[in-house]
Amino acid sequence: MKSNLRQLALSLVFVTGVSLSVAVAAEESQAELKTQAKITHEEAAKTALAKVPGGTIKDAELEKEHGKLIWSFDISMPKSTSITEIQVDAKTGKIVSTQIETPADQAKESAADKKAKK
Repeated sequence: MKSNLRQLALSLVFVTGVSLSVAVAAEESQAELKTQAKITHEEAAKTALAKVPGGTIKDAELEKEHGKLIWSFDISMPKSTSITEIQVDAKTGKIVSTQIETPADQAKESAADKKAKK
């Protein structure tokens, strides 16, 4: 019985350690991306919000997409269930993409994200 408990405890410690390593690696990745960006989060957010007057940023991230470093913003509008995704080039500050995501689109994206993380 003690052996089983010890093995369970060691497994739990291992899983926790791996999880922390993944989180630290992801954080380092964001730090690296931020050093490459010439446009700050605040500058990019101002540009994105100018495209969606009255909108509120619900989510933002810095990422590489199709070889470009971009700030991606999910912006909601009052009285709307759709989200406007604005992508701002993190090196030039220019808008590179604007997409409207319906609730169905958002559900598909969420499911794909969960599947990719597994």
